[in-house]
Amino acid sequence: MTVKTRLFRAACGPLLIGAWLGIAPGLALSQTAVRPLDRVVAVVNNQVITASQLATRTAQVERELRLQNRTGPATEVLEKQVLERLIVDLAMAQRAREQGIRIDDAQLERAIEGIAQENRLTPAQLRERVERDGTNFTAFREQIRAEIVRVRLREREVDSLVQVSDADIDTWLAENEAAAASAPPEILLGQIQVRVPEGAAEPEVARLRARGEELLRQLKGGADFNRLVASFANAPDAPSGGALGWRSAEQLPKLFADAAAALKVGEVSGLLRSGAGFHILQLFDKRGGGAPGGPPIVQTHVRHILIRPTPEVPEAEVLRRLNEIKVRVETGGGDFAALARQYSADGSAGKGGDLGWIYPGDTVPEFERAMNALAPGSISEPVSTAFGYHLIEVLERREDVASPERRRQMARQALRAQRSEEAFESWVNQLRDSTYVEYRLDSN
Repeated sequence: MTVKTRLFRAACGPLLIGAWLGIAPGLALSQTAVRPLDRVVAVVNNQVITASQLATRTAQVERELRLQNRTGPATEVLEKQVLERLIVDLAMAQRAREQGIRIDDAQLERAIEGIAQENRLTPAQLRERVERDGTNFTAFREQIRAEIVRVRLREREVDSLVQVSDADIDTWLAENEAAAASAPPEILLGQIQVRVPEGAAEPEVARLRARGEELLRQLKGGADFNRLVASFANAPDAPSGGALGWRSAEQLPKLFADAAAALKVGEVSGLLRSGAGFHILQLFDKRGGGAPGGPPIVQTHVRHILIRPTPEVPEAEVLRRLNEIKVRVETGGGDFAALARQYSADGSAGKGGDLGWIYPGDTVPEFERAMNALAPGSISEPVSTAFGYHLIEVLERREDVASPERRRQMARQALRAQRSEEAFESWVNQLRDSTYVEYRLDSN
């Protein structure tokens, strides 16, 4: 059984990190010790990727493909695909260092605790599970650190620059009236990408287009999608079989969402062109989706007190303070709102910790799960998230249909997610093309 790692929507942005022991990004290269006899398989700007790093990651991908009963390409093909993923990861790590993005040990520990909670494990049980699956726990920690760094980098370089105007929302609502009033269905897409370097000359673009057309011809002729993406695609996500995971249309680039809308389950799109290259999509499956007007939505009126561990206030002291506050409120020795104003470390403190009416999905998973388990009028134990530790009090609940304000909020979120995906794909392509890479895989 693999350990799923879902890091935190609000803390880490819209990027869902995926599965650590599934097809996840590569190991944190800067943290991997170089063995004395290691050889260099690639130079990325001023750093190297070694044969041992590549072998470790390739073996991990092969193991996961077997666990998923999927057939991967030949090892030499998979190696090249994994190497491309490692190159992109290392280029992102280098950019993050330039931007001063760091994740300290305290932040990492909170993330590890959140992963354990998400899998209903204690931190000790999580470690045991990871090591039983054949992974060094130190390497696991450093990959989580590196992944959080990549998410923070995306937030700064891409997500923070995405703008959605009121006019954009009006247009989206007019075009998606039914979707705005219902729970959107989710689709499972696979992608074959033939990457086109930025600024490629027309003969090179024509050659890559022809390659994409040949892949499409093979698919139309009955070739297996997973085998084809593993064997031919040159994108960094090729080792994952091009799988994009379950997403609503609003979470996909508009190019993909529009193409997928015309597909039935099992069908393949035509050859699509984006700024990153050429794409072929296959619709694997579809699920969910409520009728317009859909079932009522349960909202929760909640408030909290947040305290973050610091070098001056270590974790043990944070937990002691929160437990003391909880006892004071429950025994009538203190008022929750007054104590939130005194102790809470976020913007809601001035409102007595009141977060207002919360919709499903508005908060990080750990917070939402603890909140949903509370009856109105009750207070949680301290809850760990990427932000720190919370005491959560549920004030009341109600059922609501999507109000006009909520529909506008949902539209804004959908547009931001869609534009962010498109911008991130373009940003990664530009980063890769601006990175100096010297391949040595076949020269040693």
